[in-house]
Amino acid sequence: MHRKELLQLLTHYRTPFMEEAGMVARAIAFVRQHVNCFDRHLETGHVTGSSWVVNPSRSRVLLLHHRKLDRWLQPGGHADGDPDMLRVVLKETAEETGLEIEQIHLVAEQIFDVDIHTIYPSAHDALHTHFDVRFLVEIDDAIPLPGNNESYDVRWVALHEVAHYNNALSLHRMVRKTRQLAAWQA
Repeated sequence: MHRKELLQLLTHYRTPFMEEAGMVARAIAFVRQHVNCFDRHLETGHVTGSSWVVNPSRSRVLLLHHRKLDRWLQPGGHADGDPDMLRVVLKETAEETGLEIEQIHLVAEQIFDVDIHTIYPSAHDALHTHFDVRFLVEIDDAIPLPGNNESYDVRWVALHEVAHYNNALSLHRMVRKTRQLAAWQA
């Protein structure tokens, strides 16, 4: 996947959520404006990739307690210059869960969610923006999760309990989308 392919995915992506539609439009403009949009050294911001990991029954999602940010989040991270967002998402999911890529199933090659969020200054980073492109991934929740040193904990969380871990609007939106998927599959 190259910048052109990401732009194609973004332009074809539709969401019923107004705030997300606005973020999609901003992401398209950002990717069009910055040839180096996948480079984490781009000072204004960069494209990142995340996975929304569901179990086979779509009743639970995988969250990790991020060590550096001290927040419960979905797996994901920097593209580090790699324009293939599917590869980035699968690699980050494998690294952060401690699983092999073969144990991770990409549900669809279409975007599941888009979120834009500010990363505030820290000892590690200056103020910048993440243009986070998210894909739906499935992992068997019977498989043990070794995790890695980037997180305090990795665990399966019931959909109705996600807000207890992180009450961010984007996670709420992905929970709603997951419930719709589960209802559609039933």
